[in-house]
Amino acid sequence: MPPGTLPDMAAPTEGKLDRELNELLQELRVILPGVQVLFAFLLAVPFAQGFADLTDGQRRVFFAAFVATAMASILLMAPGVQHRLRLRQRDKEELLRVPDRFAITGTGMLAIAISAVVCLIADVIYGKTTASIAAGVVALTIVLVWWVGPHVRAARD
Repeated sequence: MPPGTLPDMAAPTEGKLDRELNELLQELRVILPGVQVLFAFLLAVPFAQGFADLTDGQRRVFFAAFVATAMASILLMAPGVQHRLRLRQRDKEELLRVPDRFAITGTGMLAIAISAVVCLIADVIYGKTTASIAAGVVALTIVLVWWVGPHVRAARD
């Protein structure tokens, strides 16, 4: 490449698209078991002894965690489903772009779910003040590790 020219970022090669799609699907294979375990736990909670003793506020936090986990499951499974349904339509760039957005949004929903579960458990065990602090620390850690860190490294590189 001549000095002073930039690579053509608008037209990724077929091989690069294949590699990026495979990387996305592999990443989702790592994330999904954790989401499934959280979802299974949340499905069992309403049937557990003591659920009736939760306050209305605690039930709202539980429901927010439950819905966020369901949404995370849907969004994080969507790339695999879409890949299978659109595999032979020869539009790999779109097949990567849309599921990538689903995966990022799904991790956002997972972050909400994890924070809400921490809030609920801490509230039941220790009370609202500790619950707020614990949920805030968890949410901040997720934001820093999942999103800020990669953006800082990208800017630095």
